[in-house]
Amino acid sequence: MVQRVRTIWSKPVGRGFIMLAVMSFTFGFALNAHQNIVTNYFEEVLHFRGPDFGYMVAIREVPGFILIALTALFYRVSLQRVTAGALSLYALGLALFGLSVGFWTVVPWIVITSIGFHTVLQTQYALGMSLTKEEDSGRVLGQMAAVGQAGTLAALVLILIGFHFDLISFRPTFVVLGAVAFVGAIAIVRFPHLHEGEHRAVAPKRERMVWRREYRYFYLLNLLDGGRQQVFFAFGLWVLVNTFGLGVAQISAVLIAVTFVSMVSGTWIGRLIDRHGERRALSIVNVAYVIALTGFALADNVVLACLAYVLYSFILPISAIGSSTYLRRIALPEEVAPSLAMGISLLHATAIVVPLATGFILNYVGYQVPFYIAGAFAVATFFVTLRLDPETQRVAGRAPGLPRRGSRETAAEAEALLLAGDGGAGEEIASLQAVISMGERDAGE
Repeated sequence: MVQRVRTIWSKPVGRGFIMLAVMSFTFGFALNAHQNIVTNYFEEVLHFRGPDFGYMVAIREVPGFILIALTALFYRVSLQRVTAGALSLYALGLALFGLSVGFWTVVPWIVITSIGFHTVLQTQYALGMSLTKEEDSGRVLGQMAAVGQAGTLAALVLILIGFHFDLISFRPTFVVLGAVAFVGAIAIVRFPHLHEGEHRAVAPKRERMVWRREYRYFYLLNLLDGGRQQVFFAFGLWVLVNTFGLGVAQISAVLIAVTFVSMVSGTWIGRLIDRHGERRALSIVNVAYVIALTGFALADNVVLACLAYVLYSFILPISAIGSSTYLRRIALPEEVAPSLAMGISLLHATAIVVPLATGFILNYVGYQVPFYIAGAFAVATFFVTLRLDPETQRVAGRAPGLPRRGSRETAAEAEALLLAGDGGAGEEIASLQAVISMGERDAGE
C-alpha cells in the first residue's frame, strides 16, 4: 500500500490527486461538522431568536454574492494558492468562532468563514477538472465528491457520538475543526499546475463570467431557487432545534439520514432528468418542494418535521442539475462555465435579501410563514419551468443536440452544483451526491 502511494505520488497528476483528496476530506469534515453544531450553538449558547437566524444567513451570503469581485481581484493568482488561502481563512474563522458571546460578536467569524468556504466551493472542482482529460472529468469529479462525502460522514458520526456522550463541547470543537481545515490548506498549496492531466509550467488561464439575454430563464431559475433554498437553510434546522427540541446528536442523526438518502438516490436523480427532460423534471420537483415546505410548516410532531426535512434534501439536487443541463443545451460551449458562475452570483443575490426579509417578518408572525414564502418561490419557479424549450431557445451558432456526457460542459456543471448547493449541511450533502451521480453516469457511457 505504501509503495503504491509512493508510485502515485511520483507523478504530477498522482500527486495532485492525493493532495486534492486530502483537501476534499478535511474540507468536507470541517464544513459539515460546523454546520451540524452551529444551529444549536446559536440557540443554546448565544440565545439567538428566530429573526436572528435570517439576519445571520443574509450576512453569511454577502461574500457569496461578491464572489465575482473577489474572483476578479485574485484573477492572476493560481487556483491552488487561492484555495489554500481561502482554507486558511476558513480555518481561522472556525477556530475563533467560540470567542463570540452574542450576535454582533459572531458576525466577524461568520463573514470570515463565509469568504473562505464560498471560495473553496468554487475552486475545488476546478482543480479536480485539471487532473484529467475531458472524457474522464465526470469520473474524477465523482471520486473527489465521494472523498468529501467520506469526510462528511466521519464528521457527522463523530459529532453524534461526542455530543451524545458529552465527550466534547462547542468551543473546543470549533478549534479542532479549524485545525482540520488548516490541514487541507497545507495539503493543497503545492498542487501542481495541470491542464487536462498534463503538467504545465504556469497556471492555466481562467474564464470570465458571461451575461446573455438568451440565458434569461437560467438566470431566473437561479434567482428563484436562491430565495427558496435560503429560507429553508435559515430556519429549517432552527425549527427542529427550537420548536421540537433536537440536540446536536439528534441533528447529526437527521443529517446522516439525509446523507444516506442522497447516496442511494443520486444515480436515479440523474437518470430522471435524462429520461424526462428539464422542463418536466423541474416542474415535478417544484411541486414536490411545495409539498415538503408546506408539510414542514404544518408538521405537529418531530417525526413529520424530520421527514419533510429529508424529503426536501432528497429532491434538492434536481434543481441544480436540471438548470445546468438546460443551460448546456442552449449555450455556446465556451460560455457554459462562465454563465454558470454568473447564475450562482444571481442565486446569492436573493440569498441575501430573502433571509433578511423573512427574518424581519418573524418578529410578527409564526415560523410557518417563511416556509409558505419559500413555497411561493417554488410555485413561481414552476411557471418559469413551463417556458423552458431548449430546442427553440438555443443560441445562434449552437449546434443542435445535447453534448455527450464527459465533456467539459459536464465538468463545469459539476463545479456549479457545489456553488449552488452551499446553503447548509443537508444541501451541501445533497449537492455533493449530485456530483457523484454525474460521475457514475459518465463512467457508464
